[in-house]
Amino acid sequence: MSIAQSVLPAAEERPVRRGLFARLLRRPSAVAGLALLGAILAMAALADVVYPADPLDMVGTPFLWPGADPDFPLGTDMMGRDIAAGIFHGARVSLLIGGVATLVSLVIGVGVGAIAGFFRGRADHALMHVTELFQTIPPFLFAIVIVAILQPTMTTVVLAIGLTSWPSLARLVRAEVLRLRDGEMVQASIVLGLSDARIILTHVLPNVLAPIVVSASIMVASAILTESSLAFLGLGDPNIVSWGSMVGAGREVLRTDWYVATLPGLAIVAAVLALNLLGDGLNDALDPRQNRR
Repeated sequence: MSIAQSVLPAAEERPVRRGLFARLLRRPSAVAGLALLGAILAMAALADVVYPADPLDMVGTPFLWPGADPDFPLGTDMMGRDIAAGIFHGARVSLLIGGVATLVSLVIGVGVGAIAGFFRGRADHALMHVTELFQTIPPFLFAIVIVAILQPTMTTVVLAIGLTSWPSLARLVRAEVLRLRDGEMVQASIVLGLSDARIILTHVLPNVLAPIVVSASIMVASAILTESSLAFLGLGDPNIVSWGSMVGAGREVLRTDWYVATLPGLAIVAAVLALNLLGDGLNDALDPRQNRR
């Protein structure tokens, strides 16, 4: 068998990616997730158009209940700030932090997992020890320590979440790369004299794309929850409005004016639910066993 022929069977390992959007639309969970996520993205994109003023400005009478004033459809909080404006602008902050933090985790996790799985030996041993070290520390507590040391800003929150979320992804990528490392495609590439970096980037990682994409959607949801929890504890950037900071501010009046904390809390639930539903749909759509049916 020639080298070219030996590469062909390995190509079948790659998940079928044609018509991904069409396959997603055949899955109710994915459609629901896309619809919810689309609505939240629209809120983030239109925040400056619908509510051009600073959402932290005191623009109305405090404790206006939803529906009491048409100028403030979702009411105002204890400081007279528009809750609807806060939710719209908070969508941008939460999605931005979740997305960038996930990107940081992807770079670290995929890099560590790919190097450990491909080179094995000492590199694998050393990198897995580092991964285990990070896994022994509770991620949320680790994020709190990082933010507390570096001061709570949007940048430090992103770094804290990104630096504490990559170990599980690194282990997943490592397991997939170890499976592919002895495959015919990789062995043929080595015989052809391709560099290790080229083999990893062009032949290994594309075959690990499906679990990475699914994991990324779940990681964004987890990052949004972590950011909301940090902001709830007062460790968010005080100069921006986020769903977590709105919930944290509203907890003081939860018994008398529950809507102040509940409405941004529902926005968090909607975003996390949308990303989890989308992750389930992507998992099914990118699964080659599902695609053969």
